[in-house]
Amino acid sequence: MKLLNDHLRETFGCKVYKIALNGGFTCPNRDGSLGTGGCIFCSEGGSGEFAEDAGKSITEQIEAGKKRVEGKLKEGKYIAYFQAYTNTYAPIGRLRELYTEAMNHPDIAALSVATRPDCISEEVLDLLEEMNRIKPVWVELGLQTIHPASAEYIRRGYELPVYDRAVKELRHRGIEVIAHVILGLPGESTEDMVDTVRYVCGSGATGIKLQLLHILKGTDLEKEYRKGRVSVLSEDGYIDILKECVRVIPDDVVIHRLTGDGDKRLLIAPLWSGDKKHVWNRIKKEVLCSGCGA
Repeated sequence: MKLLNDHLRETFGCKVYKIALNGGFTCPNRDGSLGTGGCIFCSEGGSGEFAEDAGKSITEQIEAGKKRVEGKLKEGKYIAYFQAYTNTYAPIGRLRELYTEAMNHPDIAALSVATRPDCISEEVLDLLEEMNRIKPVWVELGLQTIHPASAEYIRRGYELPVYDRAVKELRHRGIEVIAHVILGLPGESTEDMVDTVRYVCGSGATGIKLQLLHILKGTDLEKEYRKGRVSVLSEDGYIDILKECVRVIPDDVVIHRLTGDGDKRLLIAPLWSGDKKHVWNRIKKEVLCSGCGA
């Protein structure tokens, strides 16, 4: 298997950190185009709780992000990660302005754009291809699941062929694609989750993020959880599922994430996920070093 840190060192020849940026975007699942509540699990911050302040310029956000990790990174590069909300959902001129400002920073080695597959128009593809000629561009797509019932429950707002088309068009233009998958969605079995991972790995995506389902304060999923309609995975259960998922990931698909630690100010459940160091140590010992393709 290939983990992100190893991939970054091979690609850029040094330690690389992501700086999460906030371009002040919104989402069609929030502004009324598709809906107003967002995906059922999505926080008010559009999954951008760890992003920088949208009130600052992109350059200022990059400098603030560098300062946060200056104790960890003496020499190295950074990835400008447009994280909060849907980062291709704006007029093309605005996208060009933000992406270009990030690209022009001398310490930025690559651009990573988190978005929805249904928000990648032809002109967005053209812009991303143009940016990719300057520095590497990654596009991170929020797929979460391949199963229609789960997609409807979380209010994803698009069908699976939309994802397939987006991956095909992005890869045709030489752009790296990372698919986001949530493990632990209500009603999904381990086999269902493994099927999603297997599908992603065969879809043309070059990377995958595996994310534990979190219950965050202020989300509609919290309401479901409070009513007893949703349960969360135990730590042991998550580790067991992760083992099965990692088994089906081929060596040419980079693993960008194996868990997730929600903002502790918003985290309702599972609380065990807040102990990031402990969870990561278990993953290294039991998933990465237990014969699951390591």
